[in-house]
Amino acid sequence: MPEPRVRLTRLELEIMDRLWTLSEASVRDVLEAIPAESRPAYTTVQTILSRLEEKGAIRRVRKVGKAIVFAPAITRQSIYKRLIDELLDLFGGNARPMVSHLVESGKLTLRDVREIEARARKGGKQK
Repeated sequence: MPEPRVRLTRLELEIMDRLWTLSEASVRDVLEAIPAESRPAYTTVQTILSRLEEKGAIRRVRKVGKAIVFAPAITRQSIYKRLIDELLDLFGGNARPMVSHLVESGKLTLRDVREIEARARKGGKQK
C-alpha cells in the first residue's frame, strides 16, 4: 500500500523526527525526547500528534494505561523526497543552484559528490 502524500509543518516534522527515532512513543515520550530549551507544552505535542494522525502520518499501535502509543505510518525518506521535490520545483526543476549553495556552504563534501556520482552512474538507484 503506498504511503499517503503528507504535507508537514516545521513542528510536525520535528515531532515526526522524534517518532522516527523512537519507533513508537506516547505523548510524554515524544515530549521528553525534545530538548528542554525548545520543548513545547504537553498539550501542544498532544495536538500535533492528533493532527499527524488525521493526516495519516502516524497511527495508534496500543494503549498503555491511559497513554496512547503512536508509531510512524510514513517513512522519513518519503517526506524528505517530497520536500526536496517541492524545493526543486521552486527552481524550475534545476538542481544546480541548490547544489552550488550546498558546495559553497560546505554542507556538500567531495566525498558526498563522489557517492552521488556513483549512484548516478548506476541509474540513480539506491541499494
